[in-house]
Amino acid sequence: MLLLSKKDIKEVFSMKEAVEADKEAFRLFSEGKSEVPLRTNIQVPKHDGSLLFMPSFVEELDAACLKVVNVFPKNIEQGLPTTPAQVLLIDASNGLVVSVLDGTYVTQLRTGAASGAAFDVLAKKDCKKGALIGTGGQAATQLEAMVAVRDLDEVKVFDLNAERLGAFVDQMNEELAKFGTRIVAASSSDDAVEDADLLVCVTPSSRPVFDGRKVKAGATVSCVGSYQPHMQEMDPEILVRASKIYFDSVDAVLSEAGDILIPLESGQITRDDFTGDLGDVLLGKVQGRENDEEIIVFKTVGIGTQDLMAAKRIYDKAKQAGVGTIWE
Repeated sequence: MLLLSKKDIKEVFSMKEAVEADKEAFRLFSEGKSEVPLRTNIQVPKHDGSLLFMPSFVEELDAACLKVVNVFPKNIEQGLPTTPAQVLLIDASNGLVVSVLDGTYVTQLRTGAASGAAFDVLAKKDCKKGALIGTGGQAATQLEAMVAVRDLDEVKVFDLNAERLGAFVDQMNEELAKFGTRIVAASSSDDAVEDADLLVCVTPSSRPVFDGRKVKAGATVSCVGSYQPHMQEMDPEILVRASKIYFDSVDAVLSEAGDILIPLESGQITRDDFTGDLGDVLLGKVQGRENDEEIIVFKTVGIGTQDLMAAKRIYDKAKQAGVGTIWE
């Protein structure tokens, strides 16, 4: 069995490779070639946490995986990961677990890559400004994915915690220097959102974190943080204004994401407003962006096929490169 740490993964696998792995995951999912039961979600009310168990299987790859990911937003106050996790990669030809990967980083990588894939497929080609709301455990890879798929001049970042915001901006300017994008702290969510071509929200908020009226024509919006029915970081106004609304999996989103469930219940949107899954766009079954004035929304809660594809490609590269620790 091969044990792969975050350091090992970063040595062999880039964000651009993660974006391509996510695209393949979405294609496989939309083709019905992956078996992905809806994740099991066990609540831990005492600590405001969630225990999530996500299995997946792709027969043509002879591969399966199980990710155990535990979402504890208050961990950030203790300097701990908000989504600690492990991924078990299984050889489906014999049932053996061939690798255990740092699931926290795999989750961060493939979740960021989901926004990256959506932006790569759905955003305008000529994007110059980005916005990021939230600086928690998923934020760094969301930002990296944004600048990896579009040549941005500037990304404005906003968080309610000014101290954490400043530290995050400094860290990202250092880590993402190779992309040549200025990362700056925004004074407010309005300041971040106005004039942004790309917008990512990655917060556990139960109320909207931006004003949908401030989003400009032609923007592409990815909302990542809402994973429970009471959570709603997305302003429903952006759904009303959107020309098209896409998902990683409409069924998965409708099973848990308040960003969509709440405005559906209030009647602000209906299912007729949904355009389809990103995988169907990649397969040519659903129309993508048609002009540079359309506002496009992508809502993702994550599907197990993403973890499987990322883990399989990381494992194959690590094995070839001789990276990782063998556990006999």
